[in-house]
Amino acid sequence: MPALSLALTLGVALSLSACGGRVKLKPYQGASLPVKPEEALKPPTVDEMIAPSPQARPKRSDELLTKSEERRDDKFDLPPKG
Repeated sequence: MPALSLALTLGVALSLSACGGRVKLKPYQGASLPVKPEEALKPPTVDEMIAPSPQARPKRSDELLTKSEERRDDKFDLPPKG
């Protein structure tokens, strides 16, 4: 029984690994790419259209604090009234 479950697990893993094939994307036959944006100089390519924007994937800031610094006085950090 363990050999059967191992074989089944390997078979499922191999079949799922084939699902991620990498081929160039192209529109269906008879279809075309979306129209060029009005202010663009050329129509975007498929790779440009599927690339996430900087807003969707912002860059990380890995700047580490190297020394402790005193905070500047914030004139808008006022105590609550009352």
